[in-house]
Amino acid sequence: MSSKAAFAALAAGLLLPAALAGLSACAPVASYSGFQAIESDPKDVKVGTDTKSTVRTRLGSPSTVGAFDADTWFYMNQLKSRVAFKRPEVISRNITRITFNKDTELVESVNTVTLKDGKAIAFNGRETPTRGRELTILEQILGNVGRGGFLPNSDEEGVPGNRPGDRRN
Repeated sequence: MSSKAAFAALAAGLLLPAALAGLSACAPVASYSGFQAIESDPKDVKVGTDTKSTVRTRLGSPSTVGAFDADTWFYMNQLKSRVAFKRPEVISRNITRITFNKDTELVESVNTVTLKDGKAIAFNGRETPTRGRELTILEQILGNVGRGGFLPNSDEEGVPGNRPGDRRN
């Protein structure tokens, strides 16, 4: 075997594992968050048959409860995929809303919404204006110079509500 052939074999033997390791670093990493249906699915809840206690026993605590109605439970989950340094991409999202009757606590409706049902919302990146004027850095640093001392006078010591050097009494 010539030295060129030996070098080529050695280079191939070293480059092949390095190339495979490099390709595996670019493999997508999936992350699952939210409610995980292990034994039963929120879609299997029966309207008019199941109650709050049977749903909680079967599915566990909800991801969230309605802000204005405690008889509306939400079970949410999503799957994200991320490749190397890129921004994560949402692959799937499921939100199941279960509504209960206030008096009997029986299930009234089960609605499921997926990522395909979502709508894109235009984000406005502008700031909300506030009243007053903005101070420059120099005004902020030098603004408190001369407004009072660091230690209270002996006659004001112990009086609640007074700041050191405050003469407004």
